[in-house]
Amino acid sequence: MNKNAVQKFAIWARNELITQVSQRAYQYGIDESGFGDASADTLNGRLLTAEEKSQRQELIGRIKDENMNKTTIITNVQTHLFELQDLKYRDFHAKLMPTVNKEKIIGVRTPALRVFAKKYGKTDEAKEYLQILPHQYYEENNLHGLLIEQIKDYDTCLEELERFLPYIDNWATCDIPRPKCFAKHKTELLPVIKEWIASGNTYTIRYGIGTLMSFYLDEDFKPEYIELVASVQSEEYYVNMMIAWYLATALAKQWDATIPYLEERKLSPWVHRKTIQKAVESYRITDEQKVYLKTLRENC
Repeated sequence: MNKNAVQKFAIWARNELITQVSQRAYQYGIDESGFGDASADTLNGRLLTAEEKSQRQELIGRIKDENMNKTTIITNVQTHLFELQDLKYRDFHAKLMPTVNKEKIIGVRTPALRVFAKKYGKTDEAKEYLQILPHQYYEENNLHGLLIEQIKDYDTCLEELERFLPYIDNWATCDIPRPKCFAKHKTELLPVIKEWIASGNTYTIRYGIGTLMSFYLDEDFKPEYIELVASVQSEEYYVNMMIAWYLATALAKQWDATIPYLEERKLSPWVHRKTIQKAVESYRITDEQKVYLKTLRENC
């Protein structure tokens, strides 16, 4: 059985169900803007049957209950996050993320957030929290990523991750989720990584390269993975920075396979220089290698 195909089908089936439910709701005058009078006898000039009126009222009641539950969960999480707030850290961290409005940053240090996520992840509420997207605050997104990271079942983890990726709007959130279950499913994961890298979405591409860096530079390494990353052409700063980070790490772990990309000038000038800079700053690169890398800065 092709697990990747099954995963795609599961995502398609879920989206199809959501579409069908949305269409049915629309027929009952229910959409994102609201639902009007729950006890209405007519809808758009059409008289509702007794059964239709009953079904509409039941659906509206369920929506109200669900919205109230979501509100309770969001309030609970936000309350805990604000209890961990460090305003000086918020001011500092906001400068590192120009793509995020400062008003959306609470200011929670990552170690404190990880402690909260570990505890919160053991609650039943955490599963419901994962169904709530988009989020209001930066730290809510980071919590979301940390909760995904805790999921042990590979298929479930991948499904939740793929739902979450389109909502990522900064490099810091992007670099958080590194699910441990991925380590046991590298064969199935690789085609998905390639799709992420080819997606055209800045942070999905970055996440794909970051995942390749985390799981495929040691015993599962193949030279073709470097080519996959080096061939990415982008004008996006956060994509190019991840490419450089990947290549610098590859130099530390797979020097012989990586160094030709610098020697033969196969990279864009910016990525070339940034790769050398990050490698020279790394403690995993030997002094001899650093001296050599500095010579490759010339004429670039």
